[in-house]
Amino acid sequence: MDKARPIIIVKKKITHAAHHGGAWKVAYADFVTAMMALFIVLWLMNTSKQIQEAIGGYFKDPSGTSKMVGTDQNGSGENFSLSKKDMEKLKEQLQKSIRSMPDFDKLKDHIEITITAEGLRIELLESATGTFFNSGSTELNKDGKDLLALLAAELGKLPNKLSIEGHTDSKPYVGKGSYGNWELSTDRANSARRWMQKTGIQENQVAQVRGFADQMLRNPANPLDPSNRRISVIVHYLVKNLPLSASSETKVDSKNIDPKQITPEENAASPSAKPSDESKNKTP
Repeated sequence: MDKARPIIIVKKKITHAAHHGGAWKVAYADFVTAMMALFIVLWLMNTSKQIQEAIGGYFKDPSGTSKMVGTDQNGSGENFSLSKKDMEKLKEQLQKSIRSMPDFDKLKDHIEITITAEGLRIELLESATGTFFNSGSTELNKDGKDLLALLAAELGKLPNKLSIEGHTDSKPYVGKGSYGNWELSTDRANSARRWMQKTGIQENQVAQVRGFADQMLRNPANPLDPSNRRISVIVHYLVKNLPLSASSETKVDSKNIDPKQITPEENAASPSAKPSDESKNKTP
């Protein structure tokens, strides 16, 4: 009988490479950090000057009170305010939206946009029979509601503060007792504010509601001109330290709402309006 073959067991000794440690992790983290910094720099190079200045202001003053940032509010989005250059772009955007209104041909001569020392001023001019308000009333009519709703939808996207003004002509208001042009101008401004807050602008976006009666006539040469009766919406450059009264304007004649014909010129006189007949009763 054959002898059983011996069982041979081969044992192989497996040796592992020497331990490299965590140095590669540090190098990889440095590489990722450098790439992230590169992308941030590339992004900043393609942003507007306003954003660059705001970010620079943040690193100089993280609390957000730097002059380059604008306010002491938290959140970078709330600290941006439109520059004068941006106001030109906003004006063109609003003009484009206004031209899309169904009744634009009827309203175009009653809408004026100017760039002033305060910011962008949008004026809704009344006619002898009333354009945006019913005759002698503080209630907006359909045209007034449609236009203010359109403006509210656009301006509500901005962080900038707004002021809303009411103006009348010099004809005494004929109505209830001591109720006069001061009350009427203020009530119309508040009526515009309420409707704009209902249709688009933020609750805390309105900084001031002003009633000037006939103290700031658009056409001083003709105090009874219906165009003196108007509502003005001002988009301010700054979020804080708003001026308490209207200041000198930079003329931008946008009567026809045509950007090609509207060129801002510093310290130009206020636009004059064509005189028209005044009705017997007060129709501010």
